[in-house]
Amino acid sequence: MKKNILILTLVLLGIVSCKNEAEKPNIIVILADDMGYSDLGCMGGEIQTPNLDNLANDGLLFTHCYNSSRCAPSRASLLTGLYQHRTGIGHMLSDWGIPSYRGFLNDNCITIAEILKENGYNTIISGKWHVGDKREHWPDKRGFDNFFGTPKGGGLYFYPSKFIDRPIFRNGKQIFPDSTTFYTTDNYTTEAIQFITESQSDDKPFFLYLAYIAPHYPLQAWPEDIAKYKGKYDQGYEAIRQTRFEKQQKLGIVDKNIKLSPPEYPEWNTVNQQEEADRMEVYAAMVDRMDQNIGHLVDHLKSIGEYENTLLLFLSDNGACAENVNRAPEAELGTVRSFTAYGKNWANVGNTPYRKYKSKEHEGGILTPLIVHWPAGITKNRLVKDIVHIIDIMPTCLEITGAEYPNEYKGKPIKALDGQSFSAAFQNKKIDAIRPLFWEHEGNQAVRINDWKLVKLNKKPWELYELKSDPTELDDLSETKMEVKDSLLIRWNKWANATGVESWPVRKKKITHQQD
Repeated sequence: MKKNILILTLVLLGIVSCKNEAEKPNIIVILADDMGYSDLGCMGGEIQTPNLDNLANDGLLFTHCYNSSRCAPSRASLLTGLYQHRTGIGHMLSDWGIPSYRGFLNDNCITIAEILKENGYNTIISGKWHVGDKREHWPDKRGFDNFFGTPKGGGLYFYPSKFIDRPIFRNGKQIFPDSTTFYTTDNYTTEAIQFITESQSDDKPFFLYLAYIAPHYPLQAWPEDIAKYKGKYDQGYEAIRQTRFEKQQKLGIVDKNIKLSPPEYPEWNTVNQQEEADRMEVYAAMVDRMDQNIGHLVDHLKSIGEYENTLLLFLSDNGACAENVNRAPEAELGTVRSFTAYGKNWANVGNTPYRKYKSKEHEGGILTPLIVHWPAGITKNRLVKDIVHIIDIMPTCLEITGAEYPNEYKGKPIKALDGQSFSAAFQNKKIDAIRPLFWEHEGNQAVRINDWKLVKLNKKPWELYELKSDPTELDDLSETKMEVKDSLLIRWNKWANATGVESWPVRKKKITHQQD
């Protein structure tokens, strides 16, 4: 009798365990590369992004999500919940012999994939890694079961590229795609779907990190996508920017009393109009193709019955990129033979209504829309204007899965999280806005506490803004609010010292040892 009761108890415990495992949500984090704040339709843009717009309309659209202002630092923060310097990626991937500037994720941080893998998840990455390009630092060494993509970084659409060295790998083995059909945005999605399909056989939930290269330069897109935008940008920078701004006000993305920041582009009649319009057409096509592929992914989730219980997050690693690049001026724009960026003028339009660009810590460099969609876990679709940061994605994922953040991993102490969960917003609750947030990249620096923000460009004076009344950073109060300025500066300096921030340019040190 006692034996039968014991067996029944074990069976029931097994059922409960399986039930709890099955109820854990799948998680998909989609990261765009160099996408402007206003590019998506739901953010005011004219680019056709119906799939992302639908996810925003059916979920949450955060209008004030901050990133770390550039590609590798933002990826490090997203994956670990730490400020990038604490992960070892204080700049990019060069190893400068300083703990906070080694150029790869160190052993004192842990990734979302490493934690979720230990908590019963299949872990997948498809796309751009860019947080350690040596073989010992690849995704399979940081908790991912499956990896398809480019360890080194972005800049690849059609294959091969004569401009950059970007080998493509699937689970450690280099592959050589068909150059007539390969396009990274398409293939990253196809491989992600294939990995999801393969993972279904063991009934585990999955974590997918889908890190697109799009719409980072070079401007390369399929001809049929470019054709959709022919003539769309012939009216020029000012007309497009003003239309986006008015749409943002109508949608509630920005308040109606907000002031649009001054334009940083020349008069349309002083530039090569056709060339400039053509560049924006290709850029729009790249964003469009990314949205199409996200639609394919959503359709797949529906087809396998995983749509309702999948938490999907979409954001960009930084604001629009102002670099003016053209390595092949004579090549046909949009093809594999060209290597061109759309430049500062269109980037100014991309970051409507904010100032500055990628790698800077003004709002245009660090603000991104964040779309959160989870039918089984979000009670109401709405705009969320609470402040969140890319370091908050890790703790949010852990909270909704019930996974615990460790103090130690593989015998190494793990640094305490910098981020906090924003899952309260899923139930229409407020998120703490008082905590300080900090930024630094290449000597560009900022701190925000509540509505006050202290910010500076490298080697330039500090600027102070009260963002509630001046979100586009137009009225510098640094000379009239000295006490506020000094208080914020003390906080920034304390954070920088504790975090390992070095003065820019960083003086490299001789490497005397390698990480174990």
